[in-house]
Amino acid sequence: MASGEGFLTEQQREMLNVAPPNVEVLSSSPKSPTLKSPGTKSSSVLLSEHHVKAPGGGKASTAGIAVRHVRRTHSGKHIRVKKDGAGGKGTWGKLLDTEGESHLDRNDPNYDSGEEPYELVGTAVSDPLDDYKKSVVSIIEEYFSTGDVEQAASDLKELGSTEYHPYFIKRLVSMAMDRHDKEKEMTSVLLSTLYADIISPTQISQGFYMLLESADDLSVDIPDTVNILALFIARAVVDDILPPAFIARVRKMLPESSKGFQVLQTAEKSYLSAPHHAELVERRWGGSTQFTVEEVKKRIAELLREYVESGDTVEACRCIRQLEVSFFYHEVVKRALVLAMEMRSAEPLILKLLKEASEEGLISSSQMAKGFARLAESIDDLSLDIPCAKTLFQSIVPQAISEGWLDASFLKTSEENGQANGQDDEKVKQYKKHIVSIIQEYFLSDDIPELIRSLEDLGQPEFNPIFLKKLITLAMDRKNKEKEMASVLLSALHIEIFSTEDIVNGFVLLLESAEDTALDILDASNELALFLARAVIDDVLAPLNLEEISNRLPPNCSSGLETVCTAQSLLSARHAGERILRCWGGGTGWAVEDAKDKIQKLLEEFESSGVLSEACQCIRDLGMPFFNHEVVKKALVMAMEKKNDRMLDLLQVCFNEGLITINQMTKGFGRIKDGLDDLALDIPNAKDKFTFYVEHAKERSWLLPSFGLSDDAS
Repeated sequence: MASGEGFLTEQQREMLNVAPPNVEVLSSSPKSPTLKSPGTKSSSVLLSEHHVKAPGGGKASTAGIAVRHVRRTHSGKHIRVKKDGAGGKGTWGKLLDTEGESHLDRNDPNYDSGEEPYELVGTAVSDPLDDYKKSVVSIIEEYFSTGDVEQAASDLKELGSTEYHPYFIKRLVSMAMDRHDKEKEMTSVLLSTLYADIISPTQISQGFYMLLESADDLSVDIPDTVNILALFIARAVVDDILPPAFIARVRKMLPESSKGFQVLQTAEKSYLSAPHHAELVERRWGGSTQFTVEEVKKRIAELLREYVESGDTVEACRCIRQLEVSFFYHEVVKRALVLAMEMRSAEPLILKLLKEASEEGLISSSQMAKGFARLAESIDDLSLDIPCAKTLFQSIVPQAISEGWLDASFLKTSEENGQANGQDDEKVKQYKKHIVSIIQEYFLSDDIPELIRSLEDLGQPEFNPIFLKKLITLAMDRKNKEKEMASVLLSALHIEIFSTEDIVNGFVLLLESAEDTALDILDASNELALFLARAVIDDVLAPLNLEEISNRLPPNCSSGLETVCTAQSLLSARHAGERILRCWGGGTGWAVEDAKDKIQKLLEEFESSGVLSEACQCIRDLGMPFFNHEVVKKALVMAMEKKNDRMLDLLQVCFNEGLITINQMTKGFGRIKDGLDDLALDIPNAKDKFTFYVEHAKERSWLLPSFGLSDDAS
């Protein structure tokens, strides 16, 4: 051990000599082994405990061990660490030491849990959709095992998460595709069961669309995917759970090279276009489970007629119970009520049967109400065959409620929907009859002024939206000429007697019933989209009105919302105006845009030539008297720009000849007034000029004296 003169005191030397020979050797050599003796303290510790100081107040040295290597543990004990900071209890180890040899001892009195390394524990994040998919697989498997339709429907209803029902459709069909015909038939029956009652028609369509999108993936595991899925779609159409227009609508949304596109072609050409296709499709899987929907309907009709003949209520209830389609008993209610209206003598028996079935719990209150509701929805069509159907229905409902087999809430719901208001229904019915004849006459004569006069004679402006709906519905079922005529008429009506609100309400009515319309008109969705887009191009609707229409549609009206989106896409395309104006080939007269161009040109020619008679003849040749307010507007704007009054002379002559009426003059001036602020940006004195023109027109009786006194110039 190295030491120098005056380095240690005599007392300290004695203490050092007393230390046992096996104490830890102090050495500055990194290769010297470190010896430890239990129960003894190292000399370095002894030195530190006695606060060794160097003479003259300097710090003491410990034979090559620097003071900075002395550490204090959490317990207050001093320990020496190895060179470069390695080793030693309670130390961090050597710099950049990655060996990981040291470990914590939980039994050590100095153990600190905070020194334990952190461990990240993975926790699975629950996805509601994944949970739903797992749950429906067990429901489907159980259904394939038991064949219990009612239990499967109940389990799905209890599962909730109705927004995921399209995934149930996809999983159900995809699982059945890889099984026998029995399961395929069971799947079709279950879909018919769930339709409308638990899964909405929109969700059914979405589910089948998802299947078509994944057809390429399905074909990897199921080689005959195209044919099987085509048959499922055809069966859904036959069972009335998919509209026939579904195929035409979805075909446009799929790539032609996809398996889904092939599925639709196969469904249409191989199944739905074949003779007696309904029977062929229904028997394709052998009907190995229960009855098809069509068979159930036939059995219901048969048992009701047998009951009317026999009058045996007990036997009739037994037959209903044997059908084992409690989810479909609303069909029993509806058909029973129709039979009671067709055979007045059978009415007491029918009402007795429904009452007995309700009291026994055979037909639930919800199925009873649903049957009445279905009949109420189709009562107008039924009235064509049974004139007194509405009166009879309105007499049966109170009786059923008073006897307790129909819930009283049905009457309230019907009144809210306007179904129980017989007087209003009669007015609407009569109005529809009148306007159908008016529209048909217009399609033959192309006489817009006559049609407008006929509508004014009816004097029922509150039904204007109904007229618009009927006009476009009738036009969609005709040729392009009538569609063009309908669009031109719409422009005229908007200018003459229809407000923008009427137009919006009419389109809302159309879109709400789009799915029903599609049953008769396969391409109804695209046709409606073109009518909407054309209305915007013709200034009948503003682009913002499309958003308003979307917001007013019910959430479950996906077909209507899709139609609005299609119209917006058409309008945002390049050269949209020209393409939409030509969409039906210009079946009648000039398109509105063409008329605007011709009016501009004839006014420019008149400005150059000054020939009044020629200008009036050109206006007359346009053949659009309902659009002459455009002549007034453009003439006034041109007069402001050219800073001469020649255009006022033309308007005077047109007014004197009856070519432009006061109504058209008022509308033209009103349109200028509405856009005066924008016009003033290009023509600084536009407001002064317009004030002068208004006074000029009033003096010559072009305008009524009241014009300009209110904000409603139009």
